[in-house]
Amino acid sequence: MRRAILGILLLLALAMPVSAMEFTAPEVPDSAQALMPAETESFGEGLWQVFKAAVAALQPDVAEAAGICLAVVGAVLLASLVKGMPGGSEVVVRLVCALSISGVLLSSTNAMVRLGTQTVTEMSEYGKLLWPVLAAALAAQGGATSSTALYAGTVAFDTLLCAVISRLLVPMVYIFLVLSVANSVTGEALLKQLRDFVRWLMVWALKTILYVFTGYIGITGVISGTADAATVKAARLTITGMVPVIGGIIADASETIIVGAGVMKSAVGVYGLIAVIAVCIAPFLQIGIQYLMLKAAAALCGIFGVPEASELIQDFSSAMGHVLAMTGSVCFLLLISTVCFMKGMG
Repeated sequence: MRRAILGILLLLALAMPVSAMEFTAPEVPDSAQALMPAETESFGEGLWQVFKAAVAALQPDVAEAAGICLAVVGAVLLASLVKGMPGGSEVVVRLVCALSISGVLLSSTNAMVRLGTQTVTEMSEYGKLLWPVLAAALAAQGGATSSTALYAGTVAFDTLLCAVISRLLVPMVYIFLVLSVANSVTGEALLKQLRDFVRWLMVWALKTILYVFTGYIGITGVISGTADAATVKAARLTITGMVPVIGGIIADASETIIVGAGVMKSAVGVYGLIAVIAVCIAPFLQIGIQYLMLKAAAALCGIFGVPEASELIQDFSSAMGHVLAMTGSVCFLLLISTVCFMKGMG
């Protein structure tokens, strides 16, 4: 009797209509939708349109950053003139210079830190919507084991990275700036050592997580293939220079990204690949402009004979570099994990 019932159920299952599964990618965040082209048939053309839209939206931020840096340069120049006067107190000059620079830069720095934190959260949420869809698609094509490993590992690393950024690295950016201002005022060697230790700890935390993540991805063996050597070399040089702190790690995986970009293009279409890039590009450029402007201001102030002021501006630039590295690390995780899922689906 039991065999008869099982036979009937099996026949009913075989008689049921079968249709191909359709997987719809999650909606792109609003900030990225504003940069997406209406339609495009070329990846290069679409990427260029996204870049142009991001640069056009960046113009007010460039003007604001330039004005802030000019104010900082003016404050350092005034401090240099006061320091060169007869009877000018070096202690007073250091104090006034540090307070004026920090007063000008703290507001914009805080805005960039909040932007970086918001971007990290937005990209993480987008990834958590995208990865289950990709894992289900990969499992439906017979890659149940690899989809489980990729999904579990990616979500774990994303959760860990976002937790470390929000709960450890962002507060440490502010601690780093406080120690930098205190060191600029007093010139104490202990404060400088503490500042350097905080900077090292931030770099070590980001690099360790990304090294372990890239190692895990390598162990899964999902990504394979070769790319043109000249293309890989150019990508490594570009990425190393563009992304502070973690540029070398991303550059080491440049061949994987290049090969994977072609895979993504053929697997999800041009529009899907551009969507991933559009999520990351606007905040990255906005924080990057602040970083480069402060670098230039620090170099210019170095000729005024107030080394502590130039060092403080360089520290603010380093803080922006670390925020940029945090944003870039989550972008990298989102891109490379998506590439891995797409490679698994062929």
